[in-house]
Amino acid sequence: MPVADDECANPLYLSWVKEWLDKAREHSSMGVTTYRHAYNSLKACPIPFEHPSQLQQLRGFGPKLCDRLTTKLQEHCSENGLPMPAHPTSSRKRKAGADDSNDHSPTGPSGARPKKPKAPKRYVPNYRTGAYALVVALSEMDPNAPVGMAKQDLCEAAQPYSDSSFTAPSEPGKFYTAWDSMKTLVQKEIVYERGRPTKRYALTDEGWELARQIQETRAANGDAVQTTRASFDKTSAEATGSTLRPQALNLTGLDSGFEADVPEIASRYGNVVSNGPANPGDTALPKFSPVILQPGMFTVHLVLDVREVRAKTDRDYMQEELTKRGVRPIMRSLELGDVQWVAKCNDKDYLSQAGAEGEEVVLDYIIERKRLDDLIGSIKDGRFNEQKFRLRRSGVKHVTYLIEEISLDQQYYQKYEEAVQSAIASTQVVHGFTVKRTQKMDDSIRYLARMTELLKKKYESKPLKVIPTSVLTAHNYLPLLSHLREIEPGSDYYVTYPAFASLVSKSDVLTLRDLYLKMLMCIRGLTGEKALQIQRVWKTPNEFVEAFLRCGTGEQGKKKRQELVFNRLGNKVKSQQVGKALSIKIAEVWGDACAI
Repeated sequence: MPVADDECANPLYLSWVKEWLDKAREHSSMGVTTYRHAYNSLKACPIPFEHPSQLQQLRGFGPKLCDRLTTKLQEHCSENGLPMPAHPTSSRKRKAGADDSNDHSPTGPSGARPKKPKAPKRYVPNYRTGAYALVVALSEMDPNAPVGMAKQDLCEAAQPYSDSSFTAPSEPGKFYTAWDSMKTLVQKEIVYERGRPTKRYALTDEGWELARQIQETRAANGDAVQTTRASFDKTSAEATGSTLRPQALNLTGLDSGFEADVPEIASRYGNVVSNGPANPGDTALPKFSPVILQPGMFTVHLVLDVREVRAKTDRDYMQEELTKRGVRPIMRSLELGDVQWVAKCNDKDYLSQAGAEGEEVVLDYIIERKRLDDLIGSIKDGRFNEQKFRLRRSGVKHVTYLIEEISLDQQYYQKYEEAVQSAIASTQVVHGFTVKRTQKMDDSIRYLARMTELLKKKYESKPLKVIPTSVLTAHNYLPLLSHLREIEPGSDYYVTYPAFASLVSKSDVLTLRDLYLKMLMCIRGLTGEKALQIQRVWKTPNEFVEAFLRCGTGEQGKKKRQELVFNRLGNKVKSQQVGKALSIKIAEVWGDACAI
């Protein structure tokens, strides 16, 4: 039987730990797990403790938590006029000192030779942390400049050497930046600060020795920028799902602005692509001469959705950080995905004169970015399957899900961990999409910058074949791409951005088939693959309704309606299979209404 909080052997300490646990849960802090372990172990412990330092023998209690409890106990004793319990270590030392006062043996009273005190371990910051970047930046300071650097100048100089931002927290709701490492450097006497009110920072003698070791290590490992470029030569666009190791990027000499664009929505391109005849066969596919863009006629650009923000109060973070890394994003409202890459013509009129629309060509890479909490939400409300369905129908070859694994409350995450892992696995195995995982937005930004450099290298050195917009229809787009990829496997064909936006729009150029599939996918558990299987058997909504009507009425008719879809699709492969439970759900939505 569980022990009540007030029946615990240490109710006072337990109440404080419970208070901190509740606050950590409220703010989704990473300390939730530590506080929960401490709370559970303290609640279950039958031994009363006089001083908080004694709690270190329990799970979840380290020196910091015990020190915090000691401070809390001191405040409690002061407020209530109670004596503060003696620290057990100091009392033991006093007792041991009295017992050993008459013992002059060099080996001590027990006869054992006293242990030599260990030399303190030298502090060395990890590679590309805030502390590492600050030490490197201070060591490269202009020798003719005044002693020390001001905070703003130091942050700018250190940023190229750090994977974390010096100006913004790594995640919304967090408060620490890379600059907070300065406190550690000052405490470790690596850096000293001088001046008031404007502080200036400089390396101590020990700091210069540490900087010298860092510079020697950097020289031995080669130039960081060269390493990055080598990794690009050896790595594809991560179509295999491999993870690039974060490397340094050369941030010097970059323009501070980013390329803004007036938000464009697909309704602007609603009449660019017509519906056309349904179900075109190979013989009905159009014959055309592609528009050729030669190298030098275009440049590759990253297009970022205007809704991709770090927080409501920090909307420009992604654009500004990408710009610092040499990538000036085009900002617009995307109809599909969160990031795309386009080839932008140097001559704005070239495509329109050649029979295409606009001045941009959509390349074969698209990214859907999701934070872990957003991924869980989209799985729960069905948006995840709907998005994957639309991405598969976009015709883009390389689709990547960029998942930022931000810290969540462990109890909350454990509820959905299995669903998340299953969704990620099916995304890779069933749909063939790439899944790239990062820890925070800064990691995602570095990944996008590398992808942009890689795609510029891949595309800007070869001609692009563009399908004229006039030959495209909503019905022939995917069959035409499939046909071209089959007969010319070594050659790729692309469409203009206006045509692509019109084709993938949620609301424009919707066919009856699209509406039918969307209606089916409104049923919880009915994925895009299963909806497609139903549509292949019952071509239209009317055919589906009539199939339920033919089942008859009464209990016998109800049973037939419930088993209708299962009897036809219950033997498919698992991703396309409709089980009995789902068949009953479908019958409740489509069949029972028909029987009234």
